[in-house]
Amino acid sequence: MFHGTTILCVRRDQKVVIAGDGQVSLDKTIMKNTARKVRRIGDGQVLAGFAGSTADAFTLFERFEAKFKEHQKNLTRACVELGKDWRTDRFLRRLEALLIVADREKTFILSGAGDVIEPDHGIAAVGSGGSYALSAARALQANTQMSARDICTQSMAIAADICVYTNSNVTYEEL
Repeated sequence: MFHGTTILCVRRDQKVVIAGDGQVSLDKTIMKNTARKVRRIGDGQVLAGFAGSTADAFTLFERFEAKFKEHQKNLTRACVELGKDWRTDRFLRRLEALLIVADREKTFILSGAGDVIEPDHGIAAVGSGGSYALSAARALQANTQMSARDICTQSMAIAADICVYTNSNVTYEEL
């Protein structure tokens, strides 16, 4: 199974930035260094990033975008409805991926168990390097005046230095 790994989302000063590394691993082998795991969806109004099985994540991107459109671009409602589907749909329950979605006001983590989590501190991270990136981002947010983009840059670099499934080829999207 192919896996995509570290995604980080940071809010600061009316900006939200999502960052994703470019590494895709198959077991102990790096299959790709330049994968794009973050994107804009919903006519560019929502940032999204995935960690986990790449095929599963693309399925979830499509399902989330459909829910977002179905619920008149209401991020919270789209997340809750996708979470409900995830818990009840036999196909979705088998998907091994995590999503972070964010608009100008809210950030959510959608888990493989159908959970919808709005993280504290305006920071969310998923994937194998997620806890490293999250820790670094929280420390930088609390102790510096760095921008959301700079916090993402530094935090992803720290994660890439620690996690073998995370590289330093990072893609960013910003609102």
